Amino acid sequence: MMSMMALMLVMLTASAFAATNWDSATVMVTAEGTGVAPATAYNSVQARMLARRAAIVDAYRQLAEQIKGVNVDADTTVENMMVTSDVVRTHVSALVQGARIVEEKDLGGSGYSVTMQIPVFGVSNSLASAVIERPQAKETFPPVVPKVQPSVPLPASEYGFPSSTQPVYGKGSSASSAPAGRAIGGYTGLIVDCRGLGLKPVMSPVIKNAEGTPIYGYKNLDYDKVIENGMAGYTTDVSRASRAGSNPLIVKAVSLDNHNGNPVLSVADANRVLIENGATGFLDSARVVFLR
Repeated sequence: MMSMMALMLVMLTASAFAATNWDSATVMVTAEGTGVAPATAYNSVQARMLARRAAIVDAYRQLAEQIKGVNVDADTTVENMMVTSDVVRTHVSALVQGARIVEEKDLGGSGYSVTMQIPVFGVSNSLASAVIERPQAKETFPPVVPKVQPSVPLPASEYGFPSSTQPVYGKGSSASSAPAGRAIGGYTGLIVDCRGLGLKPVMSPVIKNAEGTPIYGYKNLDYDKVIENGMAGYTTDVSRASRAGSNPLIVKAVSLDNHNGNPVLSVADANRVLIENGATGFLDSARVVFLR
């Protein structure tokens, strides 16, 4: 049996990194733990095993700390939920213990490194499945604000999309001549340009109009699809916004609210989004990307 002193030595580790990559197509919480074997190890085999064990313990610790700081929505972190809910705390703890080892390396000199990951979204063993509650009922999208004309869409070519993928309007017409309440049609998704505003990635964002009315939230969507794929992608590079498809509707956020977690659109842009969603259902399919 390992002595208490040896166990303490095994636990002496040097942490490498712990991070959540929101810009990836598959959002993961990743941690690399490192461990050093005690000098009292009987041989090189035992030393490697003890160093590996220490690295795994270190990775567990880092994953737990990283997960606590993940924002479920603009107001709530996972840690907040763990404090107020025994069920969430139990689920998150089990999730950490079930983390997947994706890489391990013998560092030489009695050192060892283990990299572990937990998916933020996924049908099982994901952070979303542990912390996002199933709503009692799916809510419909709100109506447009009738007193405000929907906006003219931004040219997709300004964002590097080929002009051939932009909507084709009727002969002699333009986007600005589309009647109020009528969709232009053909949009495959939504890109909300939030650059320069300091958008904070969250698991369950809400898009609002400038009057404060939510126009997009997880209660508007199929819960199982939200758990599996999330509500939106985050990227700093529009070329990586494939989630929104080849012909996205692009709008610019005018501000953020709730601790910079929720984009706010002008009422005119919000009306355009709702109208176009009525034609092609990109919000229903969560084909949404936030450019930050």
